[in-house]
Amino acid sequence: MWTVIYIAPTAKIAERIKQDLTIEGFLVQVRAISMTKNQFEILVPEGELEEVQEVFNSILHR
Repeated sequence: MWTVIYIAPTAKIAERIKQDLTIEGFLVQVRAISMTKNQFEILVPEGELEEVQEVFNSILHR
């Protein structure tokens, strides 16, 4: 099962996060949730959630 870890405000930010997490070895999906508001969900497998959150926090603060 996939879990949302973040809602990105733009496609560019969503793709950067996906790329950074993929480089770290995680499976990542990006899904548009609102084309009018241009928002995108970042999803990861539920079983990797804790590991991803640790890496994700460091990615956001770069």
